[in-house]
Amino acid sequence: MQVVSVGFAPVKGMRHTSYDQVVLDRHGPVGDRAFCLVDVERRTVLRTVTHRALLAVVAAWDGSVLDLELPDGRRASAPPVLTGEQVTCDYWGRSVTHELTDGPHAALLTSYLGKEVRLAASPRGGVVYGAPVSLLTTASLRELGERTGRSDLLDTAARFRMTMVVDAGDEPYAEDDWAGRELRVGEAVVRIRGPVGRCGVIDLDPTTGEKDGSLLKALSRYRPATDGEPWFGVDAEVVRPGAVRPTADPSETF
Repeated sequence: MQVVSVGFAPVKGMRHTSYDQVVLDRHGPVGDRAFCLVDVERRTVLRTVTHRALLAVVAAWDGSVLDLELPDGRRASAPPVLTGEQVTCDYWGRSVTHELTDGPHAALLTSYLGKEVRLAASPRGGVVYGAPVSLLTTASLRELGERTGRSDLLDTAARFRMTMVVDAGDEPYAEDDWAGRELRVGEAVVRIRGPVGRCGVIDLDPTTGEKDGSLLKALSRYRPATDGEPWFGVDAEVVRPGAVRPTADPSETF
């Protein structure tokens, strides 16, 4: 098995970025969704499915400075200073408390989105829907691409926002049967929890946020589903922390 790509978004809902290396700790990828945007008045966290323009914002976080770049080139690059002011929001039935920040980021994003928002620091896993790590196989991407006439899916796999894309052979949806298995990926070991149900975000161009297909409808025709969301990929818990990077090393196997 080969790890083909690794990635995440430092700010919830913004562009899913590929990295040369991702470090997994017990809570998942370090830096993944470390921040979110909050509508303080409504006490809600902004999500991609309702704020598509977020996908066009590139975020980079080095643990000290958060850099945000808009599609028109405007940017904000500064440490996000914690204010001590907290706001508790509902996130998929969980009450999650975030800490608001000061800095140029909120003004930039308020102007961009046309509504007042604040940048907030989130607790680890606070704005993660399922388990902290997710995986998808290249065979599943190819099969969906062939079924829908979308030869670009391997190149635009960021639309699925998975921690890892892996090459595990030629069998599509092999990952459906991985529940409970432990998988060594780089220096880390993860335990597969189960399938990931998909929403309309997969139909958005991962760099612009514009709708560019009907992949969700296609999956709904033939894939198993949970609460109406068709499966595509799996999620996992971290058993042993460590670094994961794209590699062609065939020793990184189950």
